[in-house]
Amino acid sequence: MALRVVGVDPGLTRCGLAVVDIEANRRATLVDVTVVGTSSDTSLDERLLAISRGIDAWLDQHRPDAVSIERVFSHTNVSTVMGTAQASGIVIAAAAHRGIPVALHTPTEVKAAVTGSGQADKAAVGRMVAKILRLDAPPRPADAADAAALAITHGWRGAAPGSQASGTRSGGSSGLTAAQRAWAQAEAAARKSGPRR
Repeated sequence: MALRVVGVDPGLTRCGLAVVDIEANRRATLVDVTVVGTSSDTSLDERLLAISRGIDAWLDQHRPDAVSIERVFSHTNVSTVMGTAQASGIVIAAAAHRGIPVALHTPTEVKAAVTGSGQADKAAVGRMVAKILRLDAPPRPADAADAAALAITHGWRGAAPGSQASGTRSGGSSGLTAAQRAWAQAEAAARKSGPRR
């Protein structure tokens, strides 16, 4: 059984969304990808409402086992960080409303998980996302590729029991959905049988 992860690259102007199914042998398949966009001249409340509607529809349509969001921080551009944080809050609340675990991954973690180097640039991440998902080219725009990378990262690094990145779901002591438990069991079995790649 595949683990379904929604990756979110948060932002007010472009909020990238990707759905990736990840099998226990780490094979990842892109299910869907989109970008929820708003114009910079739109009022903040309308921009956040657009993101809220977009993520609500996305989560209801795809019913993921987990949501993976970029953990954003910056010491230079406070206004950009504020907008990104506001968008992230909308996504986290939408997931929590549905009882979907949320994980936050730093850009360095994502780069390292997808390319093997935490210093990789966006182009390298895009190329590896395309390779991992068996696509002819990275999803466009770049926000969509980043969202797919976030989903892959959580599936590969954060979905196993006891991981610091794994989210929690209310009502259960393990914090894992049935799909996550099955995925973790299959991954453990695959590890015992030999190297994955």
